[in-house]
Amino acid sequence: MNKPRFPLLLFALAAATLFASSCGKSSLSGLIRQPQAITLSPATADALDYPEGQVQFTATGHYNTAPYAVTPQSATWGVCYQNAPTTEVSVTTGGLAQCTSGAVGTYTVFAFDVPSGASCNAMTACGGGCSIEGTAQLTCP
Repeated sequence: MNKPRFPLLLFALAAATLFASSCGKSSLSGLIRQPQAITLSPATADALDYPEGQVQFTATGHYNTAPYAVTPQSATWGVCYQNAPTTEVSVTTGGLAQCTSGAVGTYTVFAFDVPSGASCNAMTACGGGCSIEGTAQLTCP
């Protein structure tokens, strides 16, 4: 009994082409919502321009899929001065920053988010490392 081999050969060729074209690509990569960036507003602030010197910073997360921007972005907040952690400015978990008595200079307020599935062994004291981070500047009198 002689069976036609052409359909089987065509199927094998199509399967091989699909397999080869999918190498290095994940069919789920476009479906997984991941943060791409965080921006803070205001980008710069002078504590003297705000009531009681309290500056409300807001983080906006920017994503690879809709909705592309999320405000406010859930984030971890902190403050640095000349690339080192500081206690001269306090910042709440909601982004409300205030200079302590005697604080003088320009401080970096940061907010970061760790992408899901990321390993964060390289996190620095000022928020850098494997996180998506946004920064703003706060000037204390």
